[in-house]
Amino acid sequence: MTVMAESTSQMAVEDFEVIASAAPETVTLEFIDGRIEVKHVPDGDHGEIIRWLQKRCMQHRPDLWLYADERGLKVEAYRKGRARPDGVLAPDGHFAGHGEWSDTDGVLMAVEVTSYDWDTDRRDRQQKPEAYAAADIPVYLLVDRDICAVVVHTNPDPGGCYRDIHRAPFGEQVALPDPVGITLDTETLKNYVR
Repeated sequence: MTVMAESTSQMAVEDFEVIASAAPETVTLEFIDGRIEVKHVPDGDHGEIIRWLQKRCMQHRPDLWLYADERGLKVEAYRKGRARPDGVLAPDGHFAGHGEWSDTDGVLMAVEVTSYDWDTDRRDRQQKPEAYAAADIPVYLLVDRDICAVVVHTNPDPGGCYRDIHRAPFGEQVALPDPVGITLDTETLKNYVR
């Protein structure tokens, strides 16, 4: 579930980082579109989807790693935001020496898995693709449990949108184009929906 702090003026990203550093371990904070959002602990099926995707990435691209520790990304081009994707695909060892928030240079793919909450449409289907495209992340993979489909966003435009979007129902083969270069058999994802 995501909770938003309503405000009439935008908070400075530096103020957000101070608040985020003091947040309890039971919540994760993001700063998107000038708003603080609380990202609660995901359910077990959500974690299994990320585990499944990590394994596929490792099998097909051992030179890369799907960081599933909610790696903090600076999505600066999108209103000086801070996002914590469910997964970030980058070269193995890429984030060594980084602090809590990393630039998106070298990030090949951002991954989100929808949660069963009231805010998933706005967050995962609208704001996150805009933020990731504006940050020039080549691929945004959305595992959408509400519609039982995988949505692959590619060809980012600096204006904040992906020019190409491919939607495939769970069960189909899905190609994640270069620079990722992996094909996924999504049949098993049918096991992780309500």
